[in-house]
Amino acid sequence: MKVYVARQPIFKKNKKLYGYELLFRGGMSNAFPDIDGDTATSKLLSNSYFNIGIDQLTGGKMAFINFTQDLLVRKIPMMFPIENMMVEILEDVNPNKELVNACLDIFKAGYAIALDDFVFKDELKPLIKLAQIIKIDFMLSPIEEIKRLVNMLKGSKIKLLAEKIETYDEFETALSMGFTYFQGYFFSKPEIISGKEITPSKITLLQIVGEANKKDCNFDKLEKLINRDVSISYKLLRYINSAFFKRACEISTIKHAIVLLGENEIKRFISLVTTAELASDKPDELVRTSIIRARFCELLGLNSSNGTDVSELFLMGLFSLIDAMLDNTMESIMKNLPLSKNIKQALIEAKGGLVDYLRFVSYYETANWDQCGSIIAKIRVDEDKIPEFYQDAVNWADSYIN
Repeated sequence: MKVYVARQPIFKKNKKLYGYELLFRGGMSNAFPDIDGDTATSKLLSNSYFNIGIDQLTGGKMAFINFTQDLLVRKIPMMFPIENMMVEILEDVNPNKELVNACLDIFKAGYAIALDDFVFKDELKPLIKLAQIIKIDFMLSPIEEIKRLVNMLKGSKIKLLAEKIETYDEFETALSMGFTYFQGYFFSKPEIISGKEITPSKITLLQIVGEANKKDCNFDKLEKLINRDVSISYKLLRYINSAFFKRACEISTIKHAIVLLGENEIKRFISLVTTAELASDKPDELVRTSIIRARFCELLGLNSSNGTDVSELFLMGLFSLIDAMLDNTMESIMKNLPLSKNIKQALIEAKGGLVDYLRFVSYYETANWDQCGSIIAKIRVDEDKIPEFYQDAVNWADSYIN
């Protein structure tokens, strides 16, 4: 049985990455609609620790993993390394004596414990005493109820984690209420839309990436644009002279570097570097997610029988969050980028032949498995290979960021 794993970022107050919650399912189609949590978690743990490697899934950050009643009673968490594991106790557990005693043993062994989707009940008090983190769902819980819980827990050593934070307003609200950690995709939304101009330096970056991705790319014009940006010039020369290329002689000019890389590779390099530059004042996870999307879309295209242009898929995924990077509308930003009609149609109008790939990737990263299953037939990719493609994309993005 394949296990489909998505990871959702968890941030600290400064928007730096704290860890990932690992979300999973046994299948993408409705072939396994009722797979039990015990089997899925066991398979996830086996794959994560023994096959893939947990560090590759989480980049060495904290891994939040859901455990069912039965797995907790059997003390399954204690079979795995204690480092960087957060044992999440699901909201539907029955806090009977057997469960509480098992969780107490897990706690005494040094494992960190979090209570998921927390709603206060008297019978949960023994588990609250063991918890390092309590997660509160901002989408399910009324704001007054959240405030009541925050006040109740004030003065304790328990840290609060706000779940389902989808906008910066929600992030600021949770921050002001005293939450320490934040989970959700608020970082991938523009903070401000109206009236914010794109800075001249970022316009130059858009011009560079636009020129690089023209069908009739002019190397002389591209060279002049790159020479105007010290950071990109440095990174290009450092890249072309790295051990990866094993050059006998050092490459010292931008023109020489462009010619040696060739049209396809220079387009990819420029696109990746400029994306990172454009998001330099944003959480690293925004760039990481963009690169994962780019690679994931590309791999889906390469293995699809649709015959879709994989270079367009790569760029579409890479620029799918550029509105959040520049805090502007997608339509306004696309005016400065001479990308293909197919890419613009997907990003601005959510239409066309590319958009199903982007929808699939966005559903996958949020673990919206039912929606993934409804699209899989449209992109015509072997379902069993998708977990490998996602892991490849995660590794590729993490290695680039690092």
